[in-house]
Amino acid sequence: MKKSLMLAVTMAFGLSATAMAANPFADVPNGHWAYDAIAKLANAGIIDGYGTNFGGEKLMTRYEMAQIVAKAMAKGANCDKLAAEFADELDNLGVRITKLEKKADNVKVTGNIRYSYRDAKGNFKTGPAKTKTQHGKGYNRLRSRFWVNGQVNDNWQYTGMLEQNRYMDTNSTTSDDIKLMRAWLTGRIGGLKVEAGRCYFLQMSMIDGEGDGIKASYNFDGVNLTGWAMKNQAVLHHGGNSDFDPLRDEDRLYMLKAEKDWGKLNSYLAYWKVDCENGTEIIDACLGYPIAKDLQLTAEYFYGDGNRTDGVKSDKHGFEAKLAYKGAKATKPGSWGLHTVYSDRPYSTVMSQSTFAGYAVEPVRLTTLGDGFKGWEIGGNYVFAKNITGGLKYFDYQGHGQKYGHARTMWSEMVFIF
Repeated sequence: MKKSLMLAVTMAFGLSATAMAANPFADVPNGHWAYDAIAKLANAGIIDGYGTNFGGEKLMTRYEMAQIVAKAMAKGANCDKLAAEFADELDNLGVRITKLEKKADNVKVTGNIRYSYRDAKGNFKTGPAKTKTQHGKGYNRLRSRFWVNGQVNDNWQYTGMLEQNRYMDTNSTTSDDIKLMRAWLTGRIGGLKVEAGRCYFLQMSMIDGEGDGIKASYNFDGVNLTGWAMKNQAVLHHGGNSDFDPLRDEDRLYMLKAEKDWGKLNSYLAYWKVDCENGTEIIDACLGYPIAKDLQLTAEYFYGDGNRTDGVKSDKHGFEAKLAYKGAKATKPGSWGLHTVYSDRPYSTVMSQSTFAGYAVEPVRLTTLGDGFKGWEIGGNYVFAKNITGGLKYFDYQGHGQKYGHARTMWSEMVFIF
């Protein structure tokens, strides 16, 4: 069967009429009797041609025609008569077509663009005379992230994340470089879920950054068990080189955690160990409960045995409390949420102070002035349209063990997801 004859048949597929794009084939000029039909089928992804040519005079097999019918059916075309004519070929193609469609969707690219503005100020008393000094830092930042997901097989997939940051002021270093921040494999070995590579290690009260390592989790009779082992790579994203941060670049971190829900009560118990100069170990226990509709209370207790490398003693006990109302969902326009957090975190209970007094402590170097941090934050977020969200936070933190004043920061952001 020639392609030109095939087209006379497929013009009856009944594809919905749309604004016609240009015909992509050089050997089908404008004015050709099949021009509109070829353009419609090509732009619908039903025919491919041979490079820049359509090859209308080439002979085609029933098998090739069945492939075209199958693609047209997948697009919702009315192909009942053709489906009956090529029933045997379509039946034989069933598994092969499924695999072909999966292959077409094998790699997906998604991403988001975030614009953020930070204004940070601090008022500290320093030196023997306790002289008041002012510190401040603000920036405009445009961050672009691109996610690449590839399916290896039914059990394993690859994920990579490219990131670019643009700082639009003179107070921050400008970098337009695009970096591969994360690249890891996710899969299952029996009932064990595994992530390995340059992963994102997130436990919001403890760590937020990239590392080279492995995660493993297993659900045993309603108890979710998780283990981490990684080498910290915070320099890729957050810094992490402060002498007053227990977790520094190239340090090794290990974590074991058990999570279980008791009805509405959520709970977990975690053990953290940093293989570093002072061998920090931390016990982290957390409970969460909905105290009213859409209102969640979370309380977290920390015990740590680490001391600062400069010999300053640290309290061993810390805690954090969070109250959250509702929450914004990017796919649901008009959704919103509010939260407030109070933290009392001596040095021994902190992995990275520059990360977790949030965007307040790092700009004014409270990490070099105090023994951990304490203070509060309040914030909210809102979805303006599908996949367009905004957020606003205010932080007020100070050094935990020494009275050096407060770091106050206003943080805002707009995120566009695609």
